[in-house]
Amino acid sequence: MQNENTKRMVTLAMMAALAYLLMAVVRIPITPAPLVLKYEPKDIIITIAGFIYGPLSAFLVSFVVTLIEMVTVSETGWIGAVMNLLSTVSFACLAAFVYKKNRTLKGAVIGLLLGVVAMVIVMLLWNYLLTPIYMGYPREAVAAMLPTVFLPFNLIKGGLNAAITMILYKPLVITLRKAHLVPESSHLPEDKSGLHQISPGVMITAVICLITLILFALVLAGKL
Repeated sequence: MQNENTKRMVTLAMMAALAYLLMAVVRIPITPAPLVLKYEPKDIIITIAGFIYGPLSAFLVSFVVTLIEMVTVSETGWIGAVMNLLSTVSFACLAAFVYKKNRTLKGAVIGLLLGVVAMVIVMLLWNYLLTPIYMGYPREAVAAMLPTVFLPFNLIKGGLNAAITMILYKPLVITLRKAHLVPESSHLPEDKSGLHQISPGVMITAVICLITLILFALVLAGKL
């Protein structure tokens, strides 16, 4: 048991490092100036950690990554850290919680969709509350941007996170198991009908959604 706990800690530490690396390296502008919002794929790794080990693990990885981000590359200080944590937790932890209760493909899809909805609602509320403080915008201006900037951005962000999570979960878990970092199904809940058994049709659907969201993001950014 102690050996498994050690492997779990090592795996979560690796996933936290990977999430931080993706956050630091991959920052894709989605909205045009003056308010440039960037997409970072760190939530994908955090969500997969939650799917493997549960929502608490997703929260812990998110907290560690957010804290390190705040003291290294963040330009928005503690307010930006709060926003990042709220965004990630509302998506990743809810998706992981639903999947933990129903470890099927349907449970994963429902969890991811609910995560997108929760993240969009949470971020609209908190952008209205905090954006005027750390960006210096009048609250009326921020309210006007909620449906035109923040809503489409968070829909794109959540949709990308959900689609890429569906695509990457199985190969990443297989890799971790081959490295003997993630235990076999005797120690983890069975996934016989879950994300380990994604059909080609589901994979194609996820890829189509991913391409659609990328095109939507390019349109929003004024690139198309």
